[in-house]
Amino acid sequence: MRRLRIAAALGVLAAGVALALTGRWPWTRLSVARPIVVTRAFSEFQDTLKSGETLSDLFGRQGLGGVDLVGIFERVGLDARRLPAGLVVLFRREAGEDHPSAISLRTSDVERLAAHREADTWTAERHPVAWRAETIRVEGPIESSLYEALDARIPNDVLDAGNRIKLAWDLADVYAWSVDFSRDIQPGDSFAVLLQREVSEEGEVRSGAILAADLLNSGRHLKAFRFEPVNHIVRFFDQAGNSLRRAFLRAPVEFRRISSTFSKSRFHPILGIWRKHEGTDYAASSGTPVLAAGDGTVLRAGVAGGYGNLIELRHRNGITTRYGHLRGFARGIHAGARVHQGEVIGYVGATGLASAPHLHYEFRINGAARDTRRVDLGEGEPLERNLLPQFLAERAHLERILGAAGQGPGILKAE
Repeated sequence: MRRLRIAAALGVLAAGVALALTGRWPWTRLSVARPIVVTRAFSEFQDTLKSGETLSDLFGRQGLGGVDLVGIFERVGLDARRLPAGLVVLFRREAGEDHPSAISLRTSDVERLAAHREADTWTAERHPVAWRAETIRVEGPIESSLYEALDARIPNDVLDAGNRIKLAWDLADVYAWSVDFSRDIQPGDSFAVLLQREVSEEGEVRSGAILAADLLNSGRHLKAFRFEPVNHIVRFFDQAGNSLRRAFLRAPVEFRRISSTFSKSRFHPILGIWRKHEGTDYAASSGTPVLAAGDGTVLRAGVAGGYGNLIELRHRNGITTRYGHLRGFARGIHAGARVHQGEVIGYVGATGLASAPHLHYEFRINGAARDTRRVDLGEGEPLERNLLPQFLAERAHLERILGAAGQGPGILKAE
């Protein structure tokens, strides 16, 4: 038996040798990958533009001072005079070389400029930075402020603090004509918002467009839907297709708090006497932009006694608005100039009889001062009839995803 096994083994070995010699092999051969040959190894590093230095200084620090790289970049659109300190410039250096052979710098959210060297010749080109949009939904109660409500619901890996602040302002802008978030929020109020979270190909994240929102305020659902018909500007509408935009803004400045309200008798902090206060004071940082509350014409822009630097606008139907204690005026603001709602007309200051930076805002009808927080801001214009079917279809789609404030689990989720 043992002799038979040995004979069989020798037979198999002999057959294998014979087949190998003829190029025929009964088993699948194992392929051997070719070795990877690195033809040009390189290293990548970065440098940062320091305060007070030029891009030429930075290039010189990397041994590239003998080449007019700034001029090469300028030929593809770089404005070297407007580069901010802290700009990061990326370099690539081939193995065995002393100086970089490729440079890349980010000039905007949507564009990067790159230059590379072939032999002794440098060329530059522009590269678009692509962003993709994700639809997300956030819901929660508003216990004190809109920002704190968003801050509590959105983690840093979804939107950082800066983008949460931007989202809070964007949402406040949507409801700027109907809700004063410093005064109108009540216990039990809540919000739901549908927005785009944008992610770049380089991994950056930012808050994108608000698509729809629902604010549950004092038991009422105030819904807003973004609509952008072809060749029209983006606007927000209610469920029936009426614009949320009104003839006047409720507050013409981004403010921290209302420091003084409309009153028939108020103790003046500078004069030390009791007298009427015919406007609303919005405390804000010096230099904060002040916006035109509505379309109109500049009646005056200059120094006006206790108002300090004052702008007065004339609107339709006998309405005028005043903006006092300004630090300065925006370019082009002078008597007779036309302005549009939301246009920057000046900047918060503390000129005249003011103890701290704030905007004094007055709303007058036929010369009589009215409480700016209680005046009728006008009605929203309805959509054109030919656009209504398109809007209603878009609204139905957004409303299905948005749901309603106060009815969901309050969980951030993607569409």
